[in-house]
Amino acid sequence: MSASAVHSLWTMASAAAPQDQIDKIDTPTIEYAQLSPTLIVIGAAVLGILIEAFLPRKSRYYAQLFLSVVAITAAFAAVVGLAATGYGSTKAHIAAMGAIAVDGPALFLQGTILLSGLVAIFTFAERRLDPVAHGNHVDSFAAQAGATPGSEGEKAATKAGFTTTEVFPLALFAIGGMLVFPSANDLLTLFIALEVFSLPLYLLCALARRKRLMSQEAAVKYFLLGSFSSAFLLFGIALLYGYAGSVSYGTIAKVVDGSIQSVDPALADTMGNDALLLIGAAMIVMGLLFKVGAVPFHMWTPDVYQGAPTPVTGFMAAATKVAAFGALLRLLYVVLPGLRWDWRPVMWGVVILTMLGGAIVAITQTDIKRLLAYSSIAHAGFILAGVIAMNPDGISSVLFYLAAYSFVTIGAFAVVTLVRDAGGEATHLSKWAGLGRRSPLVAAVFAVFLLAFAGIPLTSGFSGKFAVFKAAAEGGAGALVVVGVISSAIAAFFYIRVIVLMFFSEPKADGPTVAVPSPLTMTAIGVGVAVTLVLGVAPQYFLDLANQAGVFVR
Repeated sequence: MSASAVHSLWTMASAAAPQDQIDKIDTPTIEYAQLSPTLIVIGAAVLGILIEAFLPRKSRYYAQLFLSVVAITAAFAAVVGLAATGYGSTKAHIAAMGAIAVDGPALFLQGTILLSGLVAIFTFAERRLDPVAHGNHVDSFAAQAGATPGSEGEKAATKAGFTTTEVFPLALFAIGGMLVFPSANDLLTLFIALEVFSLPLYLLCALARRKRLMSQEAAVKYFLLGSFSSAFLLFGIALLYGYAGSVSYGTIAKVVDGSIQSVDPALADTMGNDALLLIGAAMIVMGLLFKVGAVPFHMWTPDVYQGAPTPVTGFMAAATKVAAFGALLRLLYVVLPGLRWDWRPVMWGVVILTMLGGAIVAITQTDIKRLLAYSSIAHAGFILAGVIAMNPDGISSVLFYLAAYSFVTIGAFAVVTLVRDAGGEATHLSKWAGLGRRSPLVAAVFAVFLLAFAGIPLTSGFSGKFAVFKAAAEGGAGALVVVGVISSAIAAFFYIRVIVLMFFSEPKADGPTVAVPSPLTMTAIGVGVAVTLVLGVAPQYFLDLANQAGVFVR
């Protein structure tokens, strides 16, 4: 088309439109106070990058740690403030021009992510576990991330006492993305949040000080498979837009249940095409199931958990699951409840495969981090059983389970960092034999976490499992509960096996030592034990809290 033709079309169009419509562009209204938890964390992450650029190397560690702790604490205070002023219940609404939901589930999940992120930051900052190298305390992360493993550059960086303090802003960016992910109210915001928290995690996985090559391999696997899952999600978003003419959750839900017939005249040919809806919804759910680590999208989990630095593994295992399940809940309960007869049978299959697959394969593992990875896959199955209940108890039980599970996980991985030999962390199960005699306290704490994973009464794991199974049974998924109980029994076998190994085996003469951590890791483990026991012995207050927070704004 020639330039003159375009110009004449433009003048005709502007002549047809009234002058006040041409001049008037609505300014966006952003409720900054209601988005403050995310803004505080992202602002601190940007500040952290400036610290890396302008502060001398010796001061960075303390500045970054202080900034991270203050920012996460302030963001949590903002979440509590929003909940206390009624934004979790009576004032729940859609903020940021339809992009972000401020409601009970969003605030509950954001609070959980921030608390687990704060505890994880303590494990990131631990510098007492490795022996002092060249007169400097060292942490779990590579001396210089850009240096090739084993090169002269890496040796020089280690000798100079360099530390990768960039892990703190990276963790803050990841937390910022995770805060938006479960509260996103349109599909594009969901995708942007996914990328904001995934990219820092890909980098963090590659930064282990010991076993650098395994760590980098884990990061590449995570990045490649994560890119595929992002592509599926984005393609699903495009198809759902073609179906509904909108990326807004509320509009798509109305088109699905038939209360809106047409949104966009340009999409009149594709709107209401059920093939686009079914394929698009399947692709988006597939992208989220990858982040959750559900079978058959779980293949990255054991390799990445084993290769990543252990503090990062604990952070990912806890916070990423909370964010991804939050997004999945909102998608299924807000956008696709009218499609439940189509997605529930498929999800039944996914839940059964995930519970049984995680539990059965975990029995064969000889590495403690891989064992915990398969354990986390089985737990994803238990949580999914609550997700597909499709009743109010389903939402509240999943919220409670996620809160309980995240602290047990970070605590368990924090204990794994303490058991060390000459090569760093001793993660092979044979090394843990007789640990109960060499260090009774560490073994007892780890036993508490394993019993919580197994769902033994008086631990948070039992309360959480009971809540999700009860919701699933009431939602007509009694058969799933039976499979869940069988999976729990299988899983209990390998948890108890580790406890027996620690307390009833003879310690080896050349066995690993248990490092004495700084107060940071002690706090992380202590919080994990406290939450595990409190939610196990007196769960009612927290179940009620999850119940009050269990209503999505539409």
